[in-house]
Amino acid sequence: MAKISQSDVNNAAWAACDTFRGVVDPAQYKDYILVMLFLKYISDVWSDHYDEYQKQYGDDEERILRKLKRERFVLPKGTSFYDLYEQRSEPNIGELINIALDKIEEANKAKIEEVFRNIDFNSETLGKTKDRNRRLKLLLEDFNKPQLNMRPSRVSEDVIGNTYIYLIERFASDAGKKAGEFYTPHKVSELLAKLAKPKPGNRICDPACGSGGLLIEAARAVGSNDFALSGMEANGSTWALARMNMFLHGCDSARIEWCNTLTSPGLVEHDRLMKFDIVVANPPFSLDKWGAEEAEHDRFNRFWRGVPPKSKGDYAFISHMIESAHEGEGRVAVVVPHGVLFRGAAEKRIRQKLIEDNLLDAVIGLPANLFPTTSIPVAILVFDRSREKGGANQDRRDVVFIDASREFQSGKNQNNLLEEHVAKIVSTYEKREVVDKYSHVASFDEIAENDFNLNIPRYVDTFEEEEEIDIDAVQREIDQLEKELAEVRAKMAEKLKEIER
Repeated sequence: MAKISQSDVNNAAWAACDTFRGVVDPAQYKDYILVMLFLKYISDVWSDHYDEYQKQYGDDEERILRKLKRERFVLPKGTSFYDLYEQRSEPNIGELINIALDKIEEANKAKIEEVFRNIDFNSETLGKTKDRNRRLKLLLEDFNKPQLNMRPSRVSEDVIGNTYIYLIERFASDAGKKAGEFYTPHKVSELLAKLAKPKPGNRICDPACGSGGLLIEAARAVGSNDFALSGMEANGSTWALARMNMFLHGCDSARIEWCNTLTSPGLVEHDRLMKFDIVVANPPFSLDKWGAEEAEHDRFNRFWRGVPPKSKGDYAFISHMIESAHEGEGRVAVVVPHGVLFRGAAEKRIRQKLIEDNLLDAVIGLPANLFPTTSIPVAILVFDRSREKGGANQDRRDVVFIDASREFQSGKNQNNLLEEHVAKIVSTYEKREVVDKYSHVASFDEIAENDFNLNIPRYVDTFEEEEEIDIDAVQREIDQLEKELAEVRAKMAEKLKEIER
């Protein structure tokens, strides 16, 4: 039987969203679609393996079920997608889906406990009973299409994982500013992962992981399956998306904590922050009320360089990320608003201390309008703890500045980075190249002379000299235009006289 293509799966899954469009906000209906995709996937894998074992053991149901209990996910009797599909016309179909998900969660507690807690298929969000039943019936029928047959014999796990990411990207486009809760544009994630340079054996963390796309990109950048992923997410439904994302990409052992990273981080070992080789994030920009009042007495002492202002949590995330990276070797890459580069007061004091501690490795300016949440240009900061005293790069004291703000593909609603843009940034950073009007390598003294202001135009001169104007040529052109204008006026006057006659 022919394999199903990536585009077939993507298109069929996106078509299933038509059931909710115009009725439910995209930021909400994404949860129903993605949960259904996950349920269909584990049901198809279960069915595929059931058929394999039946070939081996014939009608010995007991032996077949014993084998199935060792699967990645166990499906209790009556809970598969196909059981629900058979009941799609029942008047309480929303309730039946909820019951099935509860049973699946109970049977797989170690892996997916609470993953379905924030999703209610019997909610009036989907309409009154009659409309809700009709929509859920259509949803089940859409997912029963041949193009969404997710049996391993028909489609690879990579395709399913890619479809999940594809849907999240499409939802982000529709959800607008609400997309910031769960999505980082794919090319930005890819760029961040490549700048962080994870290696086989690394422990990788995203303390503001959203739906987990950046963690998946960091895992891909490793180039092998030898890595450990961890993440934290404050929003319950987004945390659930991240958990499912990990499973759909075969990262079953990923540890994703549902918690507030800044006030009560969940990635803790022996009452200390867990340490990682790589820490990457696209945290919320300038988060208000992030917990400054508790930061002075933080039990993990993350804010010893200073407490960021209570209305801007950018340096709170940066401080957490640096303290979570292994001393003397950990690497950090984080997306920030440009204000982080130059704002004064407490932020300036923290920024100066980070530079004096020789942690900052690169400042990279990106184009405007890359994110669905904001049209402002953003930057990436790279910190390298191997530059600390005793680290392998302790003698490196310079900082690479890259202004990549003018290189992008223009889009209707959003600009995009292309492969060549990402490659140029990464290459320039790794080679620490000086490129005219694009990059500059600044010494510590140069940064200190700028009073630790990291605003990129202070270091990368992008001024384009205007072409010299030939005044005489311009005057001749004006004279010619005036002559032509006088001729036109004369002809117009003659025409008007003819009309008056």
